[in-house]
Amino acid sequence: MNLNFDEMLKVAIEEARQGLAEGGIPIGAALFDKEGNCLGRGHNRRVQESDPSVHGETDAFRKAGRQRNYRDKIMVTTLAPCWYCSGLVRQFNIGTVVVGESVNFQGGIEWLRENGVEVIDLNSNECIEMLKNYTNANPEIWNEDIGEE
Repeated sequence: MNLNFDEMLKVAIEEARQGLAEGGIPIGAALFDKEGNCLGRGHNRRVQESDPSVHGETDAFRKAGRQRNYRDKIMVTTLAPCWYCSGLVRQFNIGTVVVGESVNFQGGIEWLRENGVEVIDLNSNECIEMLKNYTNANPEIWNEDIGEE
């Protein structure tokens, strides 16, 4: 089967835009099965819910519900996953991560690759610009999100 990662990324971008509209950090994600069916989608809601654990990937993962196996699942995210979300991918052996961009933030993508996760970086200009504009306007919130002082 030929999966269309660009179409999958559109779902994550919709989530990122929703988060931005809510006053939050524009990072979205979605978990798909190997046929390309969306199991769950979400966005970073740390600001909206005052909950540091609600990153885009964790939100999508939770909304996907219990899965018997994650090896054949695909996590699609607008931004390279941070260490927290990279740990989620490794903990549950999610086999593939599709990244909208890693220009603004590299996260744990090299670590994921070193540990057998297929990482596909789409280098999306839309994702790059969306986060760059946000981080330039909100550096304190961004630094808090990634655990920087």
